[in-house]
Amino acid sequence: MDEPADSGRGIGSSLTRRNLLMGGAMLSIAATAFARLPKPYVPRMAKDELDRIIPQKIGPWQFITASGLVMPPPDELVDKLYSNILTRYYSAPDKPSLALLIAYSNVQNGLLQMHRPETCYPASGFQLSETTVSDFPLSDGQSIAVRAFMAQGVSRNENVLYWTRIGNDIPTSWAQQRWAVAKANLEGVIPDGILVRTSLVSGEPLEASREILGDFIHHLLGAVSANTRRLLIGNR
Repeated sequence: MDEPADSGRGIGSSLTRRNLLMGGAMLSIAATAFARLPKPYVPRMAKDELDRIIPQKIGPWQFITASGLVMPPPDELVDKLYSNILTRYYSAPDKPSLALLIAYSNVQNGLLQMHRPETCYPASGFQLSETTVSDFPLSDGQSIAVRAFMAQGVSRNENVLYWTRIGNDIPTSWAQQRWAVAKANLEGVIPDGILVRTSLVSGEPLEASREILGDFIHHLLGAVSANTRRLLIGNR
């Protein structure tokens, strides 16, 4: 007996419907996976953006030079980490000159790292005192965690105070730093990161410099826009 003339067309139609269903399911899975990919915390920053948004005059301090600061060790890792680095010395009447270093990273690969000053200074020949961690009070009654140490060199001693922000966290250790990145990724965010370091050359103990460094930081946070303040310390 001859096959029905339309049997081939029936099989073809069934396969076409099946392919359409499978294709639709695969597109749905791909769309869901894409939706769950971590998204950047903030857009990429232009190369010279820090120089534009950080004032040259901060309280009584005035920018005088961009050279002479202790820098992260020059290697390929640093080049990949930081998309923007600002270095400045500020001077004020009857006050010691201050150094400000801001290193910003927005590599957007979900594997953010930050070089801490405890790495940079020994690489430049300094010996470090024990690092202390404390809460730095902000003008609105909140606070951020900061780290401080004295770096003793052959020709000078520097008292250093700094903090790091990753996403909206202010980690004070490598473990906290890694957790901040992991937590942000779990929340579907690729975090950016920033290191804000202030220091002054002084033969005085570290505590004697904290008031001056703290005064400079208060003026810095008060001199910038709300967006720049969030860039420096997060949403707090």
